[in-house]
Amino acid sequence: MSDRTIEIRPDKNELAAAVAEALEQAVDAALQRGRNAHIALTGGSMGEALMKAWVARADDERDWTRVHIWWGDERFVPAGDDDRNDKQADDAGLKKLGVPANNVHRMPSSDDGDAAAGAEAYAQELAVFTDVTAVGLPEKPQMPTFDVLMLGVGPDGHVASLFPGHRDQLVDRVTVVAVQDAPKPPPTRLSLTFPALAEAREVWLMVAGEDKADAVATAFSSSDPVECPASVVGGQVSTTWWLDTAAASKVEQS
Repeated sequence: MSDRTIEIRPDKNELAAAVAEALEQAVDAALQRGRNAHIALTGGSMGEALMKAWVARADDERDWTRVHIWWGDERFVPAGDDDRNDKQADDAGLKKLGVPANNVHRMPSSDDGDAAAGAEAYAQELAVFTDVTAVGLPEKPQMPTFDVLMLGVGPDGHVASLFPGHRDQLVDRVTVVAVQDAPKPPPTRLSLTFPALAEAREVWLMVAGEDKADAVATAFSSSDPVECPASVVGGQVSTTWWLDTAAASKVEQS
C-alpha cells in the first residue's frame, strides 16, 4: 500500500470541487498513456456531491468512449430504487458526462436473482477487462486496474460495504462478495473485496462532516481490517484522504 496523503478543504462543496478537478486530471493522464480510463465510484453524500461537481466541469473534447465507470459497492435492491448508488449517480448527472451506456458497469440488482449470483456476475464482468499484466496469473485478481477508486467512509469506519467486525469479508482471490447482514439498511449488498480495492492505482477516500471525525482518526491509528476497514485500503501508486475541516478535526498532523 502506498503512503497516505491528506488533502483538506473547508467544507463539502469545496472538497467535491477539488476532487472533481483531480479526477479530470487522472482521467486525462490515463488516456494520454494510451489506455482506457477505469474509474470506480462511491455513493453517499460525498459521492453525490462529487458527481455534480464532475458534471459541472465536463467538456465534450474528452474521448468519453474510452472511459469506464464502475462501483465499489451497491445496495442489492431493485433497479432504479432510490437506495442504489447508481441511481444516485444518475440523478446527480452521470448521463451528462457522455460515457457510453455500455461503459457504465452497474452492479446487478435484486431483479436479477440472488445476491451471490449477482456478485459472481459482476466478478465476471470485471474479469472481461482484466489488466494485461494479470492475464494468466491466478494469484492476481482478474479485473481492470482502476485508475482511481473512490471510497466513502462511514462513522463506523466501513468502506464500500465492508463493515467492522465481519471476518468473513477477509477473502483471497475473490473480487466481489455478497454481503447478507450489513449493520445498516438495506442488509443485502454487493461489494468489492479488499484484494480488489488494492488493485487500484490510486485510492481516494472522501470524507466530510464532524460525525466522521472519529472514524478518520481511528483509520489513521489502526491497521486492523476487522476493527476499521478504512485503515487498510490503499492504492498501488497513491492513497489520498480527501477531508473537509470537520472530518479532519481529530487527525494529528505533523
